[in-house]
Amino acid sequence: MRTLRAIFSNTKLLAKIGITILILFIFRFLMWVPIPLVDTQGIQNVIDSGFIAILNNFSGGALGRFSLMAMGISPYITASIVVQLLQMDIIPILKEWSEQGENGKRKLNRLTRILGLVLSFIQGMIFVLGMRYSIADPGIMDGPLVYIFIALMVTAGTAIAMWLADLITRYGIGNGGSMLIVAGIIPSLPAMITALWNKYIKPGGGLNIFLFILVIVLFLGILIAVTYLELAKRKVPIQYANRRSGQGQTDSNLPIKLNTAGVIPVIFASTILSIPLSIAGFFSQDGGSGVGYWFNQIFSYHEPIGFVLYMLLILVFSFFYSFLMLNPEQVAENLSKSNAYIPGIRPGADTENFVSRLLFKITILGSLYLMILAALPIITSMVFKFNAQEAQVITIGGTSLLIVVGVALETAKQIISQATEQEYKGIF
Repeated sequence: MRTLRAIFSNTKLLAKIGITILILFIFRFLMWVPIPLVDTQGIQNVIDSGFIAILNNFSGGALGRFSLMAMGISPYITASIVVQLLQMDIIPILKEWSEQGENGKRKLNRLTRILGLVLSFIQGMIFVLGMRYSIADPGIMDGPLVYIFIALMVTAGTAIAMWLADLITRYGIGNGGSMLIVAGIIPSLPAMITALWNKYIKPGGGLNIFLFILVIVLFLGILIAVTYLELAKRKVPIQYANRRSGQGQTDSNLPIKLNTAGVIPVIFASTILSIPLSIAGFFSQDGGSGVGYWFNQIFSYHEPIGFVLYMLLILVFSFFYSFLMLNPEQVAENLSKSNAYIPGIRPGADTENFVSRLLFKITILGSLYLMILAALPIITSMVFKFNAQEAQVITIGGTSLLIVVGVALETAKQIISQATEQEYKGIF
């Protein structure tokens, strides 16, 4: 209650929350603005299955409607990940920029925005061409100028989404890009409840009602478990050589989250599997034999081989991105510069080895958690016998839940922090 009173008595914070809600409403409105020269009925026939359906869920249905926000903020998020990876001594100038403070940060942000727009144009063009040549009546007018126009409209939508995300980050609450992704995911929740109601409650029967309650309880249980595990962390105590006893050195610690890599490994794994699968789906009409069949067997995570490959990719990327986000060498160097040390561990190489071993053990548990969460929608759709259309709407667990919980926790933390901060007035 005290926190709520602090929130509602802070007019500056309420203004930020109001600005965020207003921008999210504008974003949701733009999701329904159609692109000219496109009939979405033909697109819906393809989007009802395959990995593109997952992208459609992330965009809040904007891809299925092929609206101005068909690609949304996703190309910018992809560009951010790519630029972050390229800073690992792959492109030396990017590493130099990352070490130049605010000036270097501005350069990296500018590069990320340009790369995001380029990716949006390429994705839009590939999607249009794939639709044009994969189905008999795609609902897209023919001609190269038309294709370029549609791709440019999609790119303009991404530019608007980046601008709205920047406004939220500057004047609102939370990270703008994350908030826009969540704005696309959350509206799928009522659709899930509706699908469950139509499947179990409308037909009637005691068993159907029991299954309806079971699915809802399972969803809530997984939601609580994900929230708890996202908050789980190992705190490594830190002491400072220039502090005397009793000066609060025991309060300092190095927190290592259970899920250090976040949702990135699942996104990477899904993206890698989706590229050959999407190409095969667009340009191969016969899914029962030939190249299209084997592509589906190998790269679709609904098939045994694809599922094993999906889990292995998540495992590999979990370790890769965890050690990228928390570099043990950098941690040891920063502790030495701060005259800090881990009790019982010598500074330098010993500290680096200790952090590496600890992060490795934590990442094993974190990657297992991610693998189970990513597999839950696939397993539950098999157990409860959801058809392809129902499985797209009824997602128990999965990437979407992880993103929503992570963003909700970070946003709540930021709101509470701003609501409870004390404002000191001068004595004059």
